[in-house]
Amino acid sequence: MNFVTPHKEEINPFLQLLLLLFYAIAGGLIFGVLAVVIVLMIYGLGMVSNLDLLLAGDPKYIDGLKIIQILSSIGTFILPPMALALTERKKVSEFYSFKKPQFLLIILVLSIMIVSMPFMEWTVLLNQKMVLPDFLKAVEEWMKEKEEIAMKMTIRLITVRSNFDFVVNLIMIAVLPAIGEELMFRGGVQRSLNKAFNNPHLAIWLSAIIFSAIHVQFYGFIPRMLLGAGFGYLYYFSGSIWYAMFAHFLNNAYAVCAAFYMQKHNMPLDKADEPIGFPWHGYLISAIITIALFKFFKDSAERERKLD
Repeated sequence: MNFVTPHKEEINPFLQLLLLLFYAIAGGLIFGVLAVVIVLMIYGLGMVSNLDLLLAGDPKYIDGLKIIQILSSIGTFILPPMALALTERKKVSEFYSFKKPQFLLIILVLSIMIVSMPFMEWTVLLNQKMVLPDFLKAVEEWMKEKEEIAMKMTIRLITVRSNFDFVVNLIMIAVLPAIGEELMFRGGVQRSLNKAFNNPHLAIWLSAIIFSAIHVQFYGFIPRMLLGAGFGYLYYFSGSIWYAMFAHFLNNAYAVCAAFYMQKHNMPLDKADEPIGFPWHGYLISAIITIALFKFFKDSAERERKLD
């Protein structure tokens, strides 16, 4: 079956965004119900009275929570942008530009992710120092409470009991989000916003803000927004979504591997987010080299595209 229709005009970009939202809600609901059915098949109908424990991350039901997490990721982030491409009667690979990745650009993405780590640590420290005005103290306390709940949930999810758990975590936390969130936010949202405003930079930053906000983690908003913008520029400079997916995978896989290493060496996971600590000039050098590598990536990608 051929979904490609030559010279077919795409629907209005704002309508594309509404369709994405509709598909995401529908996919989340359908796959959420599917996940609950599977969980009930595993734990029995008695699980209905313990769903609150499962969703709270009770260690007894952590496998069920992972099933919900995986299916939710597929239904909410992976399938909706694919459905949008098919709505436009275009192949997913062409609609989102899955151009064959080049070795040099892959190495540059890896270098960017490594070199930017000190600078990203600085943004984390800066964000964590956020203090709201006195009249918003109640909001600030609520934000801190949500942050603590999210941290506890993350620790429970990344806790491993076997090498199989590590593989599952890598798929759940690194592979699926790298594919789904990049398809959704860079391929879907950023692409549609760029068509709407004809301004790639506005599209990249708006998508990054939405990407960060959707995680509802207030004390990680700035670093996640910057990550989203970085992924967006990799997509924009290269014209291929592979590099954004690879960068996203590296970022999340590092966290999974670090947690695995810490558990193997009997180190507490609640210390995983503690900063390494660099002198101020270390953060500055990291930022300068990261910007330089992005420029090198941009120039190299442009040369590659001219050779195509």
